[in-house]
Amino acid sequence: MGQQNKVAFYTLGCKLNFAETSTIGRQFTDAGFAKVDFSETADVYVINTCSVTENADKKCRNIVRKANKTNPDATVMVIGCYAQLKPKEISQIKGVDVVLGANEKFNALQYVNYKAEGAAEIKHVAIKETKEFVPGFSSGDRTRTFLKVQDGCDYFCSFCTIPLARGRSRSADIVTTLNSAKEAIAKGAKEIVLTGVNIGDFGAGSDEDFLMLLKALDELPGVERYRISSIEPNLLSNEIIDFVAASKKIMPHFHIPLQSGHDELLEAMRRRYDSELYRNRVAKIKEVMPHACIGVDVIVGFPGESEDHFLHTMNFLKDLEVSYLHVFTYSERANTTALRKDGIVPKQERYERTRQLNILSTKLKRSFYQSQLGSERSVLWEKDNHDGWIQGYSDNYLRVQAPYDDSLSNSISTIKIGNINNEGLLDCELLTDKIEA
Repeated sequence: MGQQNKVAFYTLGCKLNFAETSTIGRQFTDAGFAKVDFSETADVYVINTCSVTENADKKCRNIVRKANKTNPDATVMVIGCYAQLKPKEISQIKGVDVVLGANEKFNALQYVNYKAEGAAEIKHVAIKETKEFVPGFSSGDRTRTFLKVQDGCDYFCSFCTIPLARGRSRSADIVTTLNSAKEAIAKGAKEIVLTGVNIGDFGAGSDEDFLMLLKALDELPGVERYRISSIEPNLLSNEIIDFVAASKKIMPHFHIPLQSGHDELLEAMRRRYDSELYRNRVAKIKEVMPHACIGVDVIVGFPGESEDHFLHTMNFLKDLEVSYLHVFTYSERANTTALRKDGIVPKQERYERTRQLNILSTKLKRSFYQSQLGSERSVLWEKDNHDGWIQGYSDNYLRVQAPYDDSLSNSISTIKIGNINNEGLLDCELLTDKIEA
């Protein structure tokens, strides 16, 4: 190991991965390492992988290749969901030295001096042995801080490998979670995004639950904003919606997975709700928070999805007051029960349906933006200079911009929404100076 002791990280995938990368990064910096950009020369490269996205193998190989090109003598570690699911496959990638599973990734410091001769060293136990919850949060990477409040999932939807990659649902207690939040606040967090695999399941198996966590976080001083990253519709109770509506700190922004608007497909996917429950959740949110932003996850091309099923989902979404879609093209995943289903949708048809839903998403987003023109909102400004403009997100997740002013960075202002510009962003007028510096 060189005298500089430099480490670099590359993160693929979800907000939870970013939180965990930061947690592992702090372990390295506490041990005396300097954290550098992945494009720079480092002694250790840590690649945090995702299994949800397609071509995980190709992405992993490309990133490993970049690390080896920058410093052939460095130790290259691969961690994350893909590392848990396919450790032997990753160990054969030229240039990988260590592959760490879900349990072992938080002990990455132990392997900083390891260089493989041939196949990489694999440190990995069966996912059923992964029972510990390791709290953490992201810091210094983005304006928003991602606070890990839950991990794993007990749902076993027929298309998903996450339970195989992350294990059973688990979380810390509220006191421990609050301590993590306090640490993030002490490091300057202005907005904390609550993240996990299935965060509505917080406290499962105990006498605590997600609503109790929200109430406790709402009382913490020193932070202006919380945002719920994603929550299952069956776990998004009316009580949670009412509490968010009454809270000044929890933002009026919900991301609620739907996957399909047709009950036959929801049942085949082993989802725990039907379309009527989903419709009721959206209606409840809009009843108490008409200005709320609602994002939706949708899967297209699931086995058995006919043209009628797809059109039903399209019409279902058009009838809902939602703000944007995250569209996922179904892809086969090893060890999932969906592989045993009939009615495989040709890939070209999957891509065409994805295209149509992305067009619908653009229309939904523009309609939501237009509904907010002239309204007064608060915005958390980011740091980057976008060709003379500073950008940020409003409380209800509108992407806005104003003439660049460095003093606004990482602060919250009250604004008036102007017009939608050619880039699809909202121009705005500052009504006050910074609320929170």
